[in-house]
Amino acid sequence: MSTIEKISIALTPDLAALVRNAVTDGYYASTSEVIRDALRDWKIKQSLNERSTTELRALWQDGINSGAAGALN
Repeated sequence: MSTIEKISIALTPDLAALVRNAVTDGYYASTSEVIRDALRDWKIKQSLNERSTTELRALWQDGINSGAAGALN
């Protein structure tokens, strides 16, 4: 069984209402599930951002390595 660590977070009233409403509306069984799902989504977003940055840097370097562009007419 995995270890669970309890932490306390502070949310604005609007965010707290969103979390509570997600549970009340039946999308989640608990507020903890809402926060865990949000953190999983954030983790995926961060991973995609890092990948995009790496790909952009590689494309930039490819452009530099290709040499100077010809004259435009």
